[in-house]
Formats: sequence, C-alpha cells, structure tokens
Amino acid sequence: MKHEAGRVLSLAGLRAVEVKVETGGTRRRASVFNISHVFHVLCFCCVQCTEDKMRNLKLLRCLRSPELRSPGCPRCFSVRTDTGTLLIVSQFSLTEYDPQSGEVVNEVSLTAEGYLSEDGSGVVAGIQDLPDQEAVCVATAKGDVIVYHLNTNELECVGSVDSGLTAMSWSPDQELVTLSTGQETVILMTKDFEPLSEVAIHQDEFGEGCRKVRVWNRECILQATSEVVNGLEQPLCWKPSGSLMASTQRHPNKHSVVFMEKNGLLHGDFTLPFTKDQVKVKELLWNSDSTVLAIWLEDLTPGEDGNPNTYLQLWTVGNSHWYLKQSLHFGCEPSRAPACVCWDPEKPLRLHVLTQGWASFTYDWGWFTERSLGDDAWDNANVAVIDGAKVLVTTFRQCVVPPPMCAYELQLPAAVNQVTFRAQPQRTNELAVLTADGRLHIYGPGGLTNCKCPLLPVLLTSFVNLNSSICCVHFIFIFTFSSHFVRGTNRSEVKVEGHVISMCSSPRSGTLAVQLEDGQIRRVFWGGGELLTFKGPFNSPFYPFTLCLHRMSQMLYLSTVASNVSSFVMYDEFLLLTTHAHTCRCLHLATMSVKDVQAALSSESAQNDESARRVERGSRIVTVVPQDTRLVLQMPRGNIETIHHRALVLAQLRKWLDDLKFREAFESMRKLRINLNLVYDHSPRVFLENVEWFLKQIDSVNHINLFLTELKEEDTTKTMYPLPVGKACQPASEAGGGVRKKVDLVCDALRSAMETLDPQKYCLCILTSHVRKTTPELEIALQKVHELRGENYPKGQVFHAVGAGEALKYLLFLVNVNELYEHSLGTYDFDLVLMVAEKSQKDPKEYLPFLNMLKTLELNYQRYTIDKHLKRFRKALHHLSKCGEEHFTELVNLVKDQRLYSEALQLYPSDSQQHKVLTVAYAEYLLEQQQAEEAGLLLWRCGEMPRALQAFVSCTSWRHALAVATHIPVTQGQLAQLARDLAGTKLLEMRRATEAALLLEQYAKDCEEAISALVTGAAWEEALRLIYLYSRQDIIETHLKPALLEAHSMQVAFLESQMALFTRYKSRLAVVLEQKEKTKLLLIDEDGPDCGEAELYSEASSVLTGSRFGSKYSHSNSRISSRSSKNRRKAEGKKHSLKEGSPFEDIALLHTSVSALLSTEEIHSLLRALVLFLFDVRASSLQAKYSELLQLIETSIPEIWHEGLQPGPAPVRRTHFFLLNKILKRCCIPQSQNITTSHTSYHLMKVPAQKH
Repeated sequence: MKHEAGRVLSLAGLRAVEVKVETGGTRRRASVFNISHVFHVLCFCCVQCTEDKMRNLKLLRCLRSPELRSPGCPRCFSVRTDTGTLLIVSQFSLTEYDPQSGEVVNEVSLTAEGYLSEDGSGVVAGIQDLPDQEAVCVATAKGDVIVYHLNTNELECVGSVDSGLTAMSWSPDQELVTLSTGQETVILMTKDFEPLSEVAIHQDEFGEGCRKVRVWNRECILQATSEVVNGLEQPLCWKPSGSLMASTQRHPNKHSVVFMEKNGLLHGDFTLPFTKDQVKVKELLWNSDSTVLAIWLEDLTPGEDGNPNTYLQLWTVGNSHWYLKQSLHFGCEPSRAPACVCWDPEKPLRLHVLTQGWASFTYDWGWFTERSLGDDAWDNANVAVIDGAKVLVTTFRQCVVPPPMCAYELQLPAAVNQVTFRAQPQRTNELAVLTADGRLHIYGPGGLTNCKCPLLPVLLTSFVNLNSSICCVHFIFIFTFSSHFVRGTNRSEVKVEGHVISMCSSPRSGTLAVQLEDGQIRRVFWGGGELLTFKGPFNSPFYPFTLCLHRMSQMLYLSTVASNVSSFVMYDEFLLLTTHAHTCRCLHLATMSVKDVQAALSSESAQNDESARRVERGSRIVTVVPQDTRLVLQMPRGNIETIHHRALVLAQLRKWLDDLKFREAFESMRKLRINLNLVYDHSPRVFLENVEWFLKQIDSVNHINLFLTELKEEDTTKTMYPLPVGKACQPASEAGGGVRKKVDLVCDALRSAMETLDPQKYCLCILTSHVRKTTPELEIALQKVHELRGENYPKGQVFHAVGAGEALKYLLFLVNVNELYEHSLGTYDFDLVLMVAEKSQKDPKEYLPFLNMLKTLELNYQRYTIDKHLKRFRKALHHLSKCGEEHFTELVNLVKDQRLYSEALQLYPSDSQQHKVLTVAYAEYLLEQQQAEEAGLLLWRCGEMPRALQAFVSCTSWRHALAVATHIPVTQGQLAQLARDLAGTKLLEMRRATEAALLLEQYAKDCEEAISALVTGAAWEEALRLIYLYSRQDIIETHLKPALLEAHSMQVAFLESQMALFTRYKSRLAVVLEQKEKTKLLLIDEDGPDCGEAELYSEASSVLTGSRFGSKYSHSNSRISSRSSKNRRKAEGKKHSLKEGSPFEDIALLHTSVSALLSTEEIHSLLRALVLFLFDVRASSLQAKYSELLQLIETSIPEIWHEGLQPGPAPVRRTHFFLLNKILKRCCIPQSQNITTSHTSYHLMKVPAQKH
C-alpha cells in the first residue's frame, strides 16, 4: 500500500471525503486515512478552538524512551487513553509499550495465527484503541479485522474481506468504523462490525484526469463535490472542530498547505518554507483541540549518504496568519526517521513520535507569552512572537501593533524554536533565540552573537547577569557570555534528577527556580551549582504548572492559587490575571498572603473593588508596560487592546505623588478620569508643604482651575480609592488643617502660593480659589476684578496680565450672573455694580432706576436698603441702628419680622430705653413660643413686675412667682391666696404633692390642707412627718388609713388588669411574629436565596410593602425624613398603633406594655405604709399579686425575645432591645442577664427585692 499516490477516504462526523487521483487514465488503489480524532465535534458539545495569538509553543518536556528490540519495523501505532501506553504494530507482532518506564507491557504475535506472513511481507492497514471494550482493533491488507482483548490477551478475528483492506478508520465516538477494500469500495459498519452501507469510490460523474474532494453524510449519501484542484496531494486531515479540511498542493512556484470547507470550496492556505520540489508532505495531523497543525515532511532529494532528511513542523494560526512555532529535525539517519506520528487524544499539546529504530519520543508543549521581564522605565514592554525563521518583536511602550504586524523583526538562518528576554535591570530589551539547528543567538546593543549548543535543546529560560540557561532532560547548562556578547566563554552544568518542565530566575538573589514534572521545586545557585529542594503540593504526574518567582519578596509560591485563570503576569508588587469569568484581576501581593489571594479569586469582588475589571470574553494578558498604567490584552479574534486597570493606575499615581511627580500624576488623572482630589488626599501634609512645586510642575492656568473646581470635602482615599490593606494613610488632621475644611485649606494654600509666585499670571486661579471656598468669597473676588481696572503692568508682564473685562467674564462663567450681580451690589460700590450689569444680559431699565434711587439716600440708610434688598437682615439691622431715633420704629418692626432679638439687644446699652423696648418685645415673642419662664425673667429684668408674675404663674414656676410677688410687694392675704392657687390648681394636677404641701404649709399656713395634699398624692412618709409635727394624729384615722385602703384596692385591681393585658399582648405578639416569619419565607421563595431585600423582612422588621402585598403603609419609612415635625409625630404615632396588621404592631405591643406598667417605687412605698399600720394581710396580698406579675414577665422573656429576632435590621433590633430592657428595668426583674447585638450589650439591672 502506497499512500503518496493513492486515493484517500476520510469519514468525519456525518460526512466522508474522497480524493480521486487519476494519472494517465490508470486507476490506483484507494486507501482510508486514519481519522481517529475527526469525530470530536460530535462527541463534545463545545470544543473551543484557541488561536495562539501572541503566544509561543514552549517545549516543556521531551521524553525519549530506550529503543525496543523487536523484529521488523513499526508500521502504525495508537495511544491507549486509559494507561498512556503505546499500541504498536509491526510486520510480525502487536506490542503494548510504556514510554514512561521503557518496558513492554504486552506482546502478541500476528504471524502465529496466520494474520501476517512470517517472511515479514505482511501489511497492516490500520490500528485503533477501543477503551470501552478494553481492546485494540487491527486491520490487515489480507482483509482480516482482528480484535485483541487486552485484559485476557486473546486474539479474535471479527471479520474478513476477500478483496483485502487498504485502510481502516474509526469515528471519535467509536460508534462507526469505515473500511476501504481492495475492490475500491467503502464499507461503513457499526462498532459491533455490522455493515450499514457500502459505496463505490469511483463514480462516472467524478471526472477524469482531475483531483476533487467529495463529501458524503453518515449514510454515505453524496453531499458536496469540490472544484477542480490541480496539484492537490495525498495528505488529507479533517480539523477536529469540523470547520475545515487540510491538504497540500503543489503550485508552479511554491508548495502550500490548503484548506477546504465542508462544501468543498477552498478556504485559505499558507506556503511551506521550502522550495517547490524540495520536500514532500507525508502526513498532516491536527491536535485534539484544533489549535496546532503538525506537518510531517521528508526531503525529496537524498543527502550525501543517500538518505533524506525528515522534519516535523508545528503550525498555529492567529489573525488569519499561519505561524511556524516549532521545527524538529530528525536528520538523515534511517533509524532516527519517524515511522509513525500521533497526537495524544487526551492532552492536546502532547505529540508521540515512533522512529524506524523503535525509539519513542513524547513531546509536551505549553503556551507561553515571551515578554521582557523589566520593571523599570528602560524596559520597552517587548513581546516576541516566533514565526518560522523570524522573531516578530513588538515594543508596546512605543506602539500597539496587532499581530502578524510588529515593530521590527529579526531574521535568523534557521527556524526558531525558543526565545527569551534578559532579566538584568536596564538591559531587559536584549533577547536570546534558540534555533532548530541547535544554535543560540544573542541580540543586544553590540549586535548578534551565536554559539553551538552541545545537545538537543528542549528548554530556554531567562538569562540573568549575562547568563543564559539551556535545559536538557537531566542537565541544566549555564552559559556565560562576555559583556559585549562576542562569543560563549564559559559553560557549567548541574545534574538534575528528573525532567525539568519550567524555570524562572531572580536577578537580585542570583538563583534559578526549577520545576520538575513530579511537582518538586528546586532552587539552583549557579555560582556554586548548589541545589535546594522544596516540596510542593503537586502530586499529579506531569502537569505543566506555571512557575513564578516574585521578584519583590524572593518567595516561591508553592500553592495552587486558582483553577479558573486563563492568563497571568507578574509586575512589580502585583499579580495580574484574567479569569474564565471574563474579569481581569489585579492583586497586590505585598499586602496579601497566599490564602488572601485564594480567597480573593474564589469569590466575586464587589462592584467598586478596584482589583477587578470586566473584560471581553476570552481576553488574555499580553504584557504590562512597566512604570506606566497600561495593560495590553488580546481579544479572541486577535486584535490588541490597551486598558488602564484601576489598581495599576492608582498604584502608579501613588508612586508619582510620593516622588512629587505632580505633572505626570495630573496628566494621567485627567486622561483616565481619576478624581483630582486624590492629589491632595493621598498625602495632605506633603501636598501643603510642596504647593509651590505643584504649581511650577502643572504650569497651566486651565489645569489649576480644573483642580480647584473639582475640590470637595470627601476624602477619596476612604471612599473612591481606598488604600490596599496594610498601607497606612495620613489623616487629614495631620496635614496642619486642624478643624478647617479641606476645600478652604487647599484654596487658601494655593492662593497664597500663587500670590507669591506671580499674581498676574495666576489671576484667574486666584479668583477661582475665592469662589470655590465652602462659603464663596464673591465680594473679595469682585473687589480684585475691580482693582484690575486701574493697574498698569510692565512690558515684560503684559502677556501674563488679565484685564478686568476678561476676569469678570471668567467670574460670570463660574457664578450665575444674577448671583454675581447681587454680590456686587453688596459691596456698595456702584461702579462695580455697573461693570457687572454691563457684562450681563440685564436690561438697563431693570437696574438703573433702582441704582439711581439708592444714590439719593443717606449712606447708612442706603446700605440698609441694599442689605434688606439682598435679604442680609443682620447687616441691614446694623446699618439701620445708625440711622437715628426717627427710624427706631422701623428697626423694631424689622427685629420682630426677622426675629433678630439677640442681635438687636447687642446694639444698644442695657440701660437705654431702646434696649427696654426690645427686651419687652423679646419677652412677648417668648410667651408666644410657650417659653413663659424665660419671658418672665426678661420682664422681671426690665422692671415689668406684674407681667413677669403673670408669666411665672402660667408656667407654674412657683418659686419665681412668690419671689416677684414679694418684690412688688403684695399683702399677706394676697400672697396666701397665690400660694393656694399654685398648690391647688397647678401642682396637685401635676402630681407634685410634696411641693403643693410646702406652699400650703409655709405660705398659706394651713397644715391640714398640706397633709391632705400629701395623702392625695400618696406621699405617705411626708404626710406622717407633718401629722406628728403638728400633732394632728386624728388625721391618721380620718384621712390616712382610708386612703391607704383605697390605694391598696386600686393597686390590686391595676395589677390584675395588667396581668390580663400583658397576657393578651404576649399572645398577639406570638401571632404577629409567626406571620412575619411566613412572610419572609414567602419572599425568599419568590426572589431566591440571594435576594438583597430578604433581610429587610425578618421577624423584627415591618411587613412587606404594598407593592407586593397591598399594604397601605408602602414605602412610608423612606418618606418620613422629609416631612414636617407635625407629620413626623403623626407617623411616629402610627408606629405605635395596636391595630391588627399595622406594619409595626410588634413594636407597639412592647411599647404599650412598657407604658402601662407601674413604677416599683409606688408599690414599695405603699407596702411600707400598710405594714406600719398593721395591714399585713393586705400588704401580703399586694406583694403576692405584684410577685405574680413579675414572674409572668420573667417567664415570658424567652417567648418574646428568641433567636429568630436577631437577624432583623439593626434599627428595629435596637428598638426591641430598648423596649424589652425598659420593661425589665421598670419591673425590676430579680436576675442578671445580657442581651447582645453585634455592637452593644444591654445589661438588665437587678434591683434588690423588698422584704415587705
């Protein structure tokens, strides 16, 4: 069977492809191409094709197994997916070989049963691993289909085709198998080898003397026929994603790989880097995720020894451009030439090669972005892309160029396999290139240097301090180059027990971190070749972990941080990464531990978190521009985008501000829309100390005005741009401002500096500093504008000077014209008023009559009129007070209208008649405001005794009233009557019995009335004192004891009613809480567990709003704050409504219980009096009834307050705490317990129990 001149049939998903080759009218036998990976588009719902974009394929490992000692030579092989072993078929046997251990697992002869000839002439048509059946299927050219059961080591012939077989291929789901027969037909069978259909390859309508592609569906029904493709060659491979088929085509002047769609139309191509007749393509192979196309080539012209050279090339596509990423040269030795090549079905970037000499090679590649490693301003943010014998370099500091374009390209004599940049500070733009011929090329300022590497190179890492490292399977070779890169001068090597898959270096510590395939991390000190081993949590066999050495802390992170990361890069103190959730995260490693990083990546960040930013789906990080704010991303379609990540921006701004680079920080903040308050808020003290340096760097009036207009009191380092955890910020109080407001402090500091540097140049900025103050100084600004009218500047300063007209026009831009006109009028400068009015759009008829009228008035009255017009009543009052007695009445009216009593009293001496008139007016105002006691003091002060007495009596200020009555003076009878009136009509009604008794005893001289008042007010002890003081023991029998018995009956009845009321309220409260619990659960069921409002409707909160359940109290809380005080009191009353179904019924129930309970002091006083007069039975009954109430309350506490109430909103929860503790304090529960919230502990006070 000869593949290079045959017909290829390939079944791909639902279709099959036929290429018919006719030469000279002679038909040749057809063969079926191995398409074991073609059905991936059927097996998986989504197989994402990832283009390489600006990434390179870096060889992580090349495992070379010892050569097998088997007869014959390998014909084809398959990878056993469950064990990773190779199933190899030769002319004589089937061998299962483990490339990891180099051992033969199984071997079975195919000649013993007669499936192959013993003379070695037998031909194998195909082989396929069947993991579901734990078997391998082999087809021979004789027509036998053999199944070898791996678990029982048994051979079984499941069928035979008399005409023989030329090829066999299984679908990826292994549900179908297709066979190409010697009769030039295609047989489609099930996995149980039951025939489904058979069609002839050659058909009349196919054509003569041409090359075409035909596509059949799963039932072998013709779907499409391609156009004529001249020069189309034998190799054919269907892309696993199902979109394209790849083949090769010879043109008159080139040799190309072409692509066709499923309908047979051509869809792009690329040219192989060889001349037209230099090589032939033996096979095309797509890897399992359709990202890499492997091309197996062989020279058409043999070498000097008569044997051709063999190559393997790996191609990837990005932005519709095909890149040659890897080129493996196997030389011309026959034993080293590949016999079979196959991609691993499980690991997309693993390639298996089996040579004619039975040597097995397993290559593992990984995607890497080769970027320069510098973090200083010298680094150009270089990114190198391998493209065959060229290296495409883009310097993202200077330009943003999408691939395949670049800033410049390096042409090399051979295909490039690896490239890396130097890691020495200030020399990170230099790079080293490793080519396929084993040469190392160093590019630097001195030109190009190259040297020959001694062994087959598989890994190139960063070279540091003029060092470059090349890693082989078990050795690390370190080359030292001279400072001018003339030639390699030194080489040292370190033996490593294991396969190195990645390395990274630290230029500061002079160490190299090496990661082995078994998960071990080793640190190499290349000065002495010493190795230290670190055990990492990597126990899985060979997984391409990415190794990263943090240059700041020199720490090696050995933990798996996250699994949803699509790309990452280290820069300075930051770890930047993109996730599969389409976010770009920027984590500050200097303030975070590994656990903090894991926690940050395991959860979604808050929306205002500066460390997270949403990006386009599939975005990957290309590089970061050092000492800048730019982060370069590449989109899935290949285009390049530059973003300014907020965390990077803020970090760079803080560095610039710390270094006093105000201009760079200011320009960046303007472009990226960062709030300019950060210039001051970052370090207030430093800013104030360097205000002049700030002005000199900015050096733009417009920019300074922009800074001033954006000032606000908010501290942006605490709200908009909080500092990373662990970094301290300078409090604003330490900036020297004390209690001064930030805006005023900055405006004053800048204005002072500007007036010192160049007041003419910064004239507009000075005006802005006046206007932007918390209380705008518009009068001062207007005065400065007015002063500009008469100034003359030296000739050298004319270009700096700003005229009065321009300054006024600028003020009108900052301030509303009407407001500016009013403030100009407030300067009392009519020239300035006219200047502002002329610049405004006002009609002269509006302001000229008013100004002319003002000019006719006396100066003080003129200013009073202006101030009154401007509603500056305090200034108007001050000017009016200077206008004489004829305007005093007008002044009193102004004081009454604007309530300027305190200000007016300060304008006149205390002994003047004007002061007395104003004092009486003030007292009358206080009486209207229900402040009778203060009014009485003012009237007493100015000698209005009768009115003062009346005021004191109205507010029951009996001490002042009696003092004033004595001062008037009044007769003794009138004084006694006054005392009786105050005691009987005022104090007793206010339950102030002790004070009423004092008045009756001392001023009315009536001890019996005094004792009666005390008995009425339940002041038993004081009543006894007066009874025995005046020897009126008869009152005990006539008044005191009856009053005690009546009080006892009332208290017992009251306690019984309170017990019933408390029980009813407690039962209703339980019902209300249960209803609210059901309501909350209903809300959660409707809106889901993540509903942000669920917590608002806990047991301790109000019921749902009317928008959901029809409550008429819907959204009432949000409107209460804007109501008047009267409406607020009304709303507060509704909150304590006991109406069933009201939103705060639970709070009302508790509040009513508190307000209804009697004070314990009244109970204790009554008990003492009952015991004194031998009413023991009644005292005991009262004590028992009171104890019963207390016990009821104490046992009800767990029912009223349970765990379910705690999750409620904090304000409602505090209300419950307050009310509950108020009950307990008032009732004096004899226990001590704590009820805590998240911030406050409420201690229930314990009052000693009385013994009575």
